[in-house]
Amino acid sequence: MGFGGMFCVYTYLALTMAEVTHASPAALPLVLAVFGVGMTVGTLVCAWAADRAQMPAIGAVLLWSAASLALYPMAVHSLWTLVPVVFLIGCGGGLGAVLQTRLMDVAGDAQTLAAALNHSAFNFANALGPWLGGLAIAAGYGWTSTGYVGAALALGGFAIWGVAALDVRLERRRTLAAAE
Repeated sequence: MGFGGMFCVYTYLALTMAEVTHASPAALPLVLAVFGVGMTVGTLVCAWAADRAQMPAIGAVLLWSAASLALYPMAVHSLWTLVPVVFLIGCGGGLGAVLQTRLMDVAGDAQTLAAALNHSAFNFANALGPWLGGLAIAAGYGWTSTGYVGAALALGGFAIWGVAALDVRLERRRTLAAAE
């Protein structure tokens, strides 16, 4: 769910640049490249953070994504403000590696199944984000509304993470109590 926010914006980026930013079509490859650099940087930073504190890293990336996606509607009116925000949104792509690692850590003997389900969940996010963004655009909220829809998806992912993080804490307490 949280990953769907990124795809909500990414799917409509070219049309938003044409209709709102009024950027030259030649600028699109540059902006997409900036997005890709953001994903690369995000993956490196997220992997580093996950090695130190996996669950907090996941929560932080979801909040990062929500904040950067919320900035998007304000940034799209100028290429100079759009480019750095697209980089920030791309950095949220590092979430994928951290979630995959988390699943492998908890999957036990079912790592292949966990990996397949994780990939399925990402594909669901790839469909959910653009679909919800398209609904917002079709409802008349405009091209920039995808940023708010994306931020809501990231916050929804954060809420789900909060439940999972609480479960991890409760399990640790049960384990400690049983050991005493």
